Amino acid sequence: MNNSKKHSQFIKKQAKRLGFLDCGIAKAEFLEKEAPRLESWLKNEYHGEMRYMENYFDKRLDPRLLIEGAKSVISLSYNYYPEDTQREDSYHISKYAYGEDYHLVIKQKLRELLYCIQEEIGQVNGRAFVDSAPVLERAWAEKAGLGWNGKHSLLIQKQQGSFFFLAELIIDLELEYDVPFTTNHCGECTRCIDACPTDAILPNSTINGSKCISYFTIELRDNIPNEFKNSFQDWMFGCDVCQDVCPWNRFSKPHSEPLFQPKRELLEMTKNQWEEITEETFRKVFKKSAVKRTKYSGLTRNIQFLKE
Repeated sequence: MNNSKKHSQFIKKQAKRLGFLDCGIAKAEFLEKEAPRLESWLKNEYHGEMRYMENYFDKRLDPRLLIEGAKSVISLSYNYYPEDTQREDSYHISKYAYGEDYHLVIKQKLRELLYCIQEEIGQVNGRAFVDSAPVLERAWAEKAGLGWNGKHSLLIQKQQGSFFFLAELIIDLELEYDVPFTTNHCGECTRCIDACPTDAILPNSTINGSKCISYFTIELRDNIPNEFKNSFQDWMFGCDVCQDVCPWNRFSKPHSEPLFQPKRELLEMTKNQWEEITEETFRKVFKKSAVKRTKYSGLTRNIQFLKE
């Protein structure tokens, strides 16, 4: 067995030990197919007020510009599908934000994985990424054989659905590369497109981010446009509609990550309680949560928009 194969097997074994659903490896190179797609997406201003998406265009397409001497992109998935969900007659947050902030939880696991690699193999330089840098994570996951990009633009795995996070380790070690996932198993299904409350999912499998509920409730700092009144279906932080209707998510299984377990009050709060939420309660319920990104002022703005 050559070193590349042996090292790759070791990395995947350690990833499983750390709780990752899956691990795939791709060669660090220029993402040729993604370049015109990204350019068109930005040109159409589908990123709305997310001007940071215009930055580091070249780095988003070539990891070798992010990590000197990069040779491999290790893509990993981590389950967040919850066993229990919020009560139906309430305002809702996306399931990914039920527990502690995934950026911190998964970043720690990636650091441990990198440490294991260095302990086993020797001097290996690299960097961990969890949805916080110019890395096209879904493109790399597809290239690493983890799944396919659905019409809602999220990665789908046959046995897992799409309720999982993606993360990457970009390292300067040559490994054995997996076969890219090239078959799209969405077929003629258009459930996510048909169900999107704001028509943000376009027929060509592109997301108009500037019309997405997640964009309005998390990214947008200005007032939410009145034209979208009564179309949010009680989503106050993020939106899971396109995933909830996806047939592949019938295979989703509850995660086993203690840090992703929601506080009981989060699941049980009524609309009235959300409407009367104080900053103190906000800090208590969302301690270490990704919801803190929108801040108390942002969440109450969203709730007021839903209420009116």
